[in-house]
Amino acid sequence: MIAIDHLRCSYCGGCVSVCPENALTLAETRLTVNANCTECENCVFACPVGALHLPSRANAPRPAMRRQYDVIVVGAGPGGALAAEVAARAGLATLLIEKRQEIGSPVRCAEGVGAAQLAEFIAPDPRWIAAEISQLEITTRDRARAPLRASGGRGYVLERRVFDRALAERAAQAGAEVRVKTAVTGVLREAGRVRGVKIRGAAGDEIAIAAPIVIAADGVEAQVGNWAGLDTRLPLSDTMTCAQYVLAGVEIDPTCTAYTLSQEFAPGGYIWIFPKGQHTANVGLGVQADLPRAADPIQLLTRFIESQPQLARGAPVTQIVGNVPVALSPARIVTDGLMLIGDAARQVDPLTGGGIINAMIAGHLAAQVASEAIRAGDPSANFLQRYAERWQQTRGQKLERNYRLRAKFPAAQRSDERFIQAFALAAK
Repeated sequence: MIAIDHLRCSYCGGCVSVCPENALTLAETRLTVNANCTECENCVFACPVGALHLPSRANAPRPAMRRQYDVIVVGAGPGGALAAEVAARAGLATLLIEKRQEIGSPVRCAEGVGAAQLAEFIAPDPRWIAAEISQLEITTRDRARAPLRASGGRGYVLERRVFDRALAERAAQAGAEVRVKTAVTGVLREAGRVRGVKIRGAAGDEIAIAAPIVIAADGVEAQVGNWAGLDTRLPLSDTMTCAQYVLAGVEIDPTCTAYTLSQEFAPGGYIWIFPKGQHTANVGLGVQADLPRAADPIQLLTRFIESQPQLARGAPVTQIVGNVPVALSPARIVTDGLMLIGDAARQVDPLTGGGIINAMIAGHLAAQVASEAIRAGDPSANFLQRYAERWQQTRGQKLERNYRLRAKFPAAQRSDERFIQAFALAAK
């Protein structure tokens, strides 16, 4: 029976089309082979990445990579890509690793950012701007009051697939080595210090890649920090379970982001409508994970859309699900040889769930401190604590304040005027 190297496989489906025995099945990102296989090798010759072979034949080696860097960045989201760019521009030998085969996909984000904040890091580009925003509207379904509509400050709804890739391209142009479809399986530790990472090789073996500093931007799962001994556990009450459709054919104001607070449809969270042009929008909701609810987030979202005539006629062209941390950062976001950034460090606004700009700020700060540490020859936690302190001064204090504010208003009280005003300020 033909063997599949899942690390190589890019799920293109070409092998399925040439199999005479219907022995191969492709379900999104999982290719399987069944007992009908006659080992004719049609699929082997059709595979463009060498992911299929007879078990009796050795598979071709993957391209060699260096085993030593100054900085390894795990995760090529906005925070990780910016960290890699800044580190590379500082002259550091930098490796940016992404476990998925396509940077920016799948999108797990409502994609909204403030224009002025983004401009601090990258000039706007029409390629990755789906809509320009100038207004926001907040509606509460739990109390009879007119929607709050106000100037939201200039903002964008992004095309994250294009935006994330553009940031990774900038990192590569700055000199960083970028590796996609490269899964980190653990960290290298010596005398309690992080000394690099382990990645899975083509044969399923682990390969050690050394670096005095690792920047972990591996998302809400935060496995790298966990492997390094940091407590990255997320309380259920500080977790939002989220669902989103990209709806086409809807009637919306293309300049306005709309939010709805509703215990019926989004207990403990909110519903958002973010325009992506004249007749397309990201429509989603987040639900506080520990609260009782009558349905899962997808069902709640579907019911909400059906209750809105301007949305109900729309067609979902993309479905997105995920979790968002709305928590305080862990007590420690650095240890010897390691810094956490972005969702991995819980650097998300607890009121809005927004995290793109926060991750980019953290990535920039972490890369600056990494450069200083390499020059000083000191990647210790004491030295890297500079990053944690700068984060706290730059953004951390605000997020802690918003966390306390969120805790002050339990889910049932979030239609309170004071909460709405604070939410509107955070959403601008």
